[in-house]
Order: sequence, then structure tokens, then C-alpha cells
Amino acid sequence: MNLATLKQVYRSPDLRRRVLTVLGLLIAFRFLAHVPVPVPDNAALANFLKTIFNSNKVLGFADVFSGGALANFSIIMMGVGPYINASIIVQLLTQVIPKLEALSKEGEQGRRKLNQYTRMLTLPLAIVESFGMVFLIQQTSQRVANTDLIGHPNLFQWLLMISTITAGTMLLMWIGEIITEKGIGNGISLIIFCGIISGLPASAGQFASLASGDAGKIITLIAFLAGTLGVIAFVVLLNEGARNIPVSYAKRARGSRIYAGIDTHLPLRVITAGVIPIIFALAFLSVPGLLGQVLQHAKTAWVSHFAQNLTVWFSPSGWIYAVSYFVLVVAFTYFYTSVVFNAKDIAENLQKQGGFIPGIRPGNQTALYLRRVINRITLAGAVGLGIIAVLPFIAEGFTKSQILTFGGTSLLIVVSVAIETLKQLEAQAITTSYEQY
Repeated sequence: MNLATLKQVYRSPDLRRRVLTVLGLLIAFRFLAHVPVPVPDNAALANFLKTIFNSNKVLGFADVFSGGALANFSIIMMGVGPYINASIIVQLLTQVIPKLEALSKEGEQGRRKLNQYTRMLTLPLAIVESFGMVFLIQQTSQRVANTDLIGHPNLFQWLLMISTITAGTMLLMWIGEIITEKGIGNGISLIIFCGIISGLPASAGQFASLASGDAGKIITLIAFLAGTLGVIAFVVLLNEGARNIPVSYAKRARGSRIYAGIDTHLPLRVITAGVIPIIFALAFLSVPGLLGQVLQHAKTAWVSHFAQNLTVWFSPSGWIYAVSYFVLVVAFTYFYTSVVFNAKDIAENLQKQGGFIPGIRPGNQTALYLRRVINRITLAGAVGLGIIAVLPFIAEGFTKSQILTFGGTSLLIVVSVAIETLKQLEAQAITTSYEQY
């Protein structure tokens, strides 16, 4: 984004209103992140949660997504997680249910209907996930701190907590949709973006305290900052990487007019799946650890022993966890790319519009060619996403410190959202400048 775009944003009342709407709603989101769910001792629970999240990468990643609301036991502690899960489920169901697939092809009206289904599905998911998270926190506090920091709630208190957290999730979903409709960019992505960057001041303070405590680590900090810049460059390259497939359109006759053929291209992104594979992988990797914690006190000896092994094997600091994380990210990248990229539909649309790939027959041959190309470039994207996902483990191995770790996934989300939002802002500025003439 250049200076001319900023001037256009300042001069245009509509763009100013959109930008101020986004800023105002994001400020409201940060305010809600500090409104706690009522428990007997909020301060003790918050301190306990921060300690747990600092020692567990999976829970720490969930806290980053919520902008610290989870560690504060806030009313929006679930963040936009239930809405994201509902969106993924609806996308998957669209591929297997003919009625939903037909809706997805009905343009704006179909998209609104699918969005309504997503909102409806978000409510039960928010209820189930909020109950599961509160129950997990209660069990963890009893096991680690030998006390129930939730306060031994009765049925009414359980209903109050679950309804409050669910209402906070639905409110956050509404804020995200208002940002998308009245502001600039994708509201849900901007909420996640704001939650991630809200932790930057605390991280900077940790870096400064580390350097002041040991002057010999200044070189390590400089190397870490240089490595972070390198990771950002790699993330930008991966996010913007695409292969342009040449597409030609033959001459067309409409009535008495003949339209000349044109040459264009079809961009195939290196990471079509975005960050969804990382989210899927984290969700799957959290299951063995949770099962281990629940079953390790079982009365059956072999079940208890197996549960303890699960806890050790899938500890976030172990190499088994890191290798499994990498493999799952690669696998889910291919899986989700196959869901969102339908080569057959693209080939059919090209054929209907009179387009073709030079040297490739329209129809099935085009679909096979696109499928072969997307599989090849997805390999590079899958490996890149896997490397980004395990960067914290690699950095921790070199620096011997959990503070000096590259948040590869966080960087990927921040860079992706920033690039897409700036592109939309520039597009809005260009549209506004044209409307003046």
C-alpha cells in the first residue's frame, strides 16, 4: 500500500467510515477479551491458566487464537473457533450432500443460505465446546493445583457459565460479520489477526527482560530477529506463490457481432488450503493427550499404562509430537485442497465459456491436467506449511528457550490477513477514485 492509497482513504468519507468501523469493532473485541466469566477467584484462575498455556503449545495456540481471552477466562474465551469449525463442516457437507452443493452454485442467494446454516450450526458447537473447555480446565486445576478453581459449580452455575460463554461466541461472530459487511476485509480473519498481534507487546517485554538479564544473549536475540524476518519473507513467498495456467478463448459470435479471442491465465495457488490444515492437525493431535489425561487414572492396569504412554508420546515437547504434526499438516493440506479445488467443475466452466488450455483437450483431459498440476504444486505448499508448523520445535531445539521460538503459524495468519486486507483496501481506493470522474 502506497501513500496515494492512504490519501485516498483519508479523502473518501466512505473509506474513512469503513476503516473506523473496523477499528471500533476490534477495540470492542479487545475489551470483551478482559470481561471474565464469574468464578470465585478470577485472579487465581487466570494465573493458573497462563502457567498451563505457557507450558502447553496446543493450549497456548488456542489462547493465541482467542487473543488471550482463554487465559483470562473471558466471556469470549472460545473465540471464533466454533464458527470456524461450523464453516469447515458446512464446506465438507457441501461436497457430499447434493442439496447443499446445488445451493453453493446458486450465486449470492445460495451463499447467504449456506451462511445461515453455518450460523445455526455455530450455536450447538459453541455450547458443546464451551462445556468441554470449562470441564477440561476444572479437571486440570484439580489434578495440578489440587483444588477446583472453577468453584465446584452447581447446575445453575454451570448453565450460567455455558450460556455466558456461548453468548460471547455468538456476539463475536456477529462482530466479525459486521466487519465483513460494513468494513474492509474478512471480519473473522481480522479478529484472529487482532488477537495474535495483541500478544506482541508481552513477547517484546519477554525478549527485553531476557537480554537485560544476560548480556551474552544479545547476539542470540539478534539472530532470532533476523530469523523471524527470514520466516516472514518465506511466509510471504509461500502465501503469494502461484502457477499461472495459460487459458485461451476462441472467437465468439453473438448476433451480428464477432468478439475476438483473448489469452489470459488461471492462477493456481501453492497453498490453496490456507491455514486450515494446521488447525485440523492441532485438533487431531490434541485427542491423544486428552485421552491420556482422562484415562490415566483408570482402574484397569493396561488402560492406565497405555494412557500414561499416550501422555508421554504426544507431549508437545516430544519429537513424536513434532513428527506427527508435520505429517498431519502435509496430509490435511492435500485433503483440504481436494475439497476446495474441484478440477472437474473448473474444466466444465472453461468449456462452457469457450476457453481452453493450449495443447489440452477441453473437458476430461483438462480436468486431469489441472488435477495433476495442483497435486504437484500442493506438494511444495504442504511441505512449506509443515515446516512453518514445526518451526517452534526447531527454534526451541537451537535456542534452548521457549521464549525464543518462531510462531510460524501465527506469522502465516498475520501475513496472509494483512496482505488480503491491504489488497481489498487498495481495490476500494481505486474504485472510489474512478467514481469521482
